[in-house]
Amino acid sequence: MNEQRTLIFQTTPLLIAISIVMVIAATALCVASLRRSGFRKSLCALECVRWLLIVVAMIMLNQPEWIEEHRTTKKPQLVVLADRTGSMATRDVVQDQSSGRVVMKRSEAIEPWANVAAWDAVSDRFEVAIQDIVDSDEGGTDLATALLTVRKNFPQLRGVVLMADGDWNVGQSPVQAATQFRMDGVPIYGLAVGSSTRLPDIEIVNFDLPTFGVVGKPIRIPITLESSLPRDVSATVVLSASDGTEVRQDLRIAAMSRTSEALIWNPNSIGDFTVKLEVPLQSDETIEDNNALSAPIAIREEKLKVLVIESIPRWEYRYLRNALSRDPGVDVHCLLFHEGLSKPGSGNKDYISAFPDGLDQLAQYDVVFLGDVGVDGGHLTREQCRLLKGLVEQQASGLVFLPGWQGKQNSLFDTELADLFPVLLEDGQATGWGSRTPSQFELTESGRRSLLTKLADTSDDNMQVWGSLPGFQWYAPVLRAKPGAEVLAVHRDASNAYGRIPLLVTRTFGTGKVLFMGTDGAWRWRRGVEDLYHYRFWGQVVRWMAYQRNMAKGSSMRLFYTPEQPQVRQTVTLNANIMSSSGEPLSDAKPVVRIVAPSGKAETVRLSSEKGEWGAFQGTWLTKEPGTHRATLQCDEVQSELEATLFVQGGAIEKVGKPARPEVLQELSRISHGEVLSLDKISQGFELLLRIPDPPISVRRLQLWSHPMIVGILIGLLGLFWIGRKWVGLV
Repeated sequence: MNEQRTLIFQTTPLLIAISIVMVIAATALCVASLRRSGFRKSLCALECVRWLLIVVAMIMLNQPEWIEEHRTTKKPQLVVLADRTGSMATRDVVQDQSSGRVVMKRSEAIEPWANVAAWDAVSDRFEVAIQDIVDSDEGGTDLATALLTVRKNFPQLRGVVLMADGDWNVGQSPVQAATQFRMDGVPIYGLAVGSSTRLPDIEIVNFDLPTFGVVGKPIRIPITLESSLPRDVSATVVLSASDGTEVRQDLRIAAMSRTSEALIWNPNSIGDFTVKLEVPLQSDETIEDNNALSAPIAIREEKLKVLVIESIPRWEYRYLRNALSRDPGVDVHCLLFHEGLSKPGSGNKDYISAFPDGLDQLAQYDVVFLGDVGVDGGHLTREQCRLLKGLVEQQASGLVFLPGWQGKQNSLFDTELADLFPVLLEDGQATGWGSRTPSQFELTESGRRSLLTKLADTSDDNMQVWGSLPGFQWYAPVLRAKPGAEVLAVHRDASNAYGRIPLLVTRTFGTGKVLFMGTDGAWRWRRGVEDLYHYRFWGQVVRWMAYQRNMAKGSSMRLFYTPEQPQVRQTVTLNANIMSSSGEPLSDAKPVVRIVAPSGKAETVRLSSEKGEWGAFQGTWLTKEPGTHRATLQCDEVQSELEATLFVQGGAIEKVGKPARPEVLQELSRISHGEVLSLDKISQGFELLLRIPDPPISVRRLQLWSHPMIVGILIGLLGLFWIGRKWVGLV
């Protein structure tokens, strides 16, 4: 390091002249004063202080500055960053060689330039260093951290050559790092590798297998396939379970797009199974390891508890109660507020005489049906409505609204249940609309895909069934669906200013689900076919609504989560319900969930509660790797543990076969005032590197005329001069 020190003055001829005159005048005055005093020693010292004070003031008047220049003698540093992450294994770099056209991996294409000897053309000017970008702890590419590490470890850095495919999927945006390089005056030269067009391939993107299923009940499994082939493909997709059962379905996979479909699997035995989805490999596919995907599922018997509340035993209620009571997987209780009865209830063993007393009794119900009841006429109280809201919101139970021609449900809009309604009703028309001519449902696009409305095994047969169902002759006075609600079916003919009248509407509220059925004619679906469609529909409704809260449950704890089949690096919401041995929800518990990943890494998530009345607790967890995770819910207050399985979809973050992203390198180069180099013309890029300017000279300026030390010296001289005058007796 060379250093040069200089003292300069920021002055003018006028200031110099004034300073000289002032110094000469001060000298003359000091000499005259000494002659008059007879050259007394004490006065000589005092006059010297005055003269020095004036000289220092005149020097400062000319604004002196002390300048230090530092010139480094070390070579500037050039760092070559070579991407060694998983995506660089993609074989899509085409090079024309003497032997013909060669297709190689991205990592092979940069290998000749990943050593210091390859940069001899600039080694006289720069000290060249090779650094690798490897997979991060999360298994992805973190360009920002790689750039910032180079900036920190190389103090004489003058340029960076980034050899990469531009793909980054972990950490902060590399643009932020490029901005810091620009502030330092260090350009980034991008060397883009790989094709920006995706290779021909078919990939399974989503395989949404539920966590568990019920034996003997069909399971709908949505799948999504993504094709980058230039043509449509007809293929037979195979869904196979570890018990040997298979489901085959012919699909037409659209070219250069995503294709979504749903497969139906009907498990016949209880146990833990592995289900595998396979798509046949096409002749022009380049990637073979993404055409199959497996996921675990538990098949078990289920006994769901359902509460049906009604005012009068209308036909809809009677056939609904029969359907639920005959379902071997449902334990139904009925509460009937009949005006002709001396007290609520009465009837067979399915009936209860009063609304469940206490949270422990109400919390046991998975689904509640509210018929033509309200807060008028001694039906429900406002407190009971509040408890029903909490049951859905905090305990993940389901609530089904079944309005009737009496219009009793309209009074519920004055209670806390108003927030749960997925629709708005017309004012002044509480009793709804009736007609002598039967009307029909019409499924919406969402209804065609929903499991709730699937009354036949294929889409075409299902549409035909809905079109042939016996009609209804009464429907509720629905105005429109609320924002966020999902309309599954509308009135085929009736409409208003908002469009077709929604009659079958669902929504999510808190952790639970809500369904609104706007007619009371579903019991007519039995005509000619008995329980074929009627039982199937309500069985699907009950299991769909109760599914969430029954993912994993024990005697005193329940654990469920959303989304059910998360992707890698997606946030999962964990919910737990904690009950005492008597079934009463605990509000002061401190549950934790310990999650063990397939790699063996363990994380602990502490759950907290905002509303302690229902013993509901919640926390969040970020998925980091694919595969089956073991989740254990622990709570010291109940001395119990509950184990669950959580399957994370997706493969490694770094995927082979994805297109390169040269636009990322172009943006980094633009921001840092660099350029993008070409792999086949990299020798021309040496000229760009040699034109990088030398590091600027480090200059340190010290303005003496305004420095606090100089001010202190002047004040000290003035004080000394004043004290001296008093000492010699001049004051």
